[in-house]
Amino acid sequence: MTRTLTACLLVLALTAPTFAQDTTKRKHLKAGLIGLDTSHVIAFTKVINAAKDPKKDGDLAYLTVVAGYPGGSPDVPASANRVEKFTEQLRGMGIEIVDSIPALLEKVDVVLLESVDGRPHLKQAIPVIKAGKPLFIDKPAAGSLADLIAIDQLATKHGVPWFTSSSLRFSPGIISFRGEHEKVGKVMGCNAWGPASLEPHHPDLFWYGIHGCEVLFTVMGTGCRTVTRVQTDHTEYVTGTWADGRVGTFRGLRSPNKNGYGAFVFGTKGMSQTGSYSGYGPLVAEIATFFQTHKPPVSNDESIELYAFMEAADVSKKAGGKPVHILDVIGAATRAAARAGVE
Repeated sequence: MTRTLTACLLVLALTAPTFAQDTTKRKHLKAGLIGLDTSHVIAFTKVINAAKDPKKDGDLAYLTVVAGYPGGSPDVPASANRVEKFTEQLRGMGIEIVDSIPALLEKVDVVLLESVDGRPHLKQAIPVIKAGKPLFIDKPAAGSLADLIAIDQLATKHGVPWFTSSSLRFSPGIISFRGEHEKVGKVMGCNAWGPASLEPHHPDLFWYGIHGCEVLFTVMGTGCRTVTRVQTDHTEYVTGTWADGRVGTFRGLRSPNKNGYGAFVFGTKGMSQTGSYSGYGPLVAEIATFFQTHKPPVSNDESIELYAFMEAADVSKKAGGKPVHILDVIGAATRAAARAGVE
C-alpha cells in the first residue's frame, strides 16, 4: 500500500461521521406490541413514547409505539386476568388496538413480542419474521428450548435480526462485571440469586428464575458445559461448570424475597456484590438501538445457551441431581425443532 493511499484512508477514517453522530442514518420507526398481558407493555410504552422526557434522546427519539395486538393465554391466570386491563390502559395512551398480528404488521416497522406466556412466542414470531420485521422477544423467550432454536433458525433463514433479554442484564451495576471489573479483576466465578416462582406450563426456571440466571450469564458469559440442580421446598440451587473451569451458581428462592436480585462476583483481584436493578430504561434504550442497527446487544448463541442452562436444570432435577451436559440438551432441542418442521 502506498503512502498516498494510506494517508487518504486515514483522512477518511478521521472525518467519516460515526453512526451516533450521523442522525440521517436513523429512521423514525413505528413499533408494534404483541401480547398485552404484561405490565412491561405499559412500562416500555411510557419510556418509548415520552414526548417531553429529556432522557428520550439518541435512538429512543426515533422510536414510537403505535399499535398493539392483545393476545392472551386463558390457561395462565397472570395473562387472562390482566390482558383486558393493560389493553385498555394502552388504548387510553393513544395506542391503536388491532385484532390480529397481520393487521399489526401492516402498521409497524419493528415488533416487541411481549406475551407473558412463552409458549405462543414461536407461533407469534413466525409471521413477524416472514414479514421481515426486526424483533425483540421479552422473557421467557419461548416455552421450550426447541421453540427458541426454531425461532433462531427461521430468523436466520429469512435474515431477520432478533434478540431477547431480561431487563436486569443492562443495569449498569450488573453488566459492568462482564468479563472483567475494576474491583474484582477477571471474573472467575459468580453466585447469583433471585425469586424463582413457578408456572406449570413452563420449565421451572423459565418463568421467574430467568432473571437471576440472566444475571449469572451476564457476568460469566458463554462456555457453560455442565449443569447440576438440587431442589428443596424453599429454594433450589443450580451449579454450572464452564469449559475453562470457572463455576457459576444460581439460587432460586420460592419464599418472598425482599432483597430482589443480585450476585456475588469472584475475580482475580477480589470479590464484590453487583449493583442493584436499574429499572426498564437501560433495556428499552438497547431495544431502540437494536432496531436502528439490527445488531443484537446479546448474541443469539448466548441466549440459546442461557435457556439450555435452565432446561438442563430440569433434566438434572429429573435425574436426581446428576450433572447434565448442555450440548446434549441443545442437541436434543435442535432435533425436536427439526421434527416440528417450522417453515
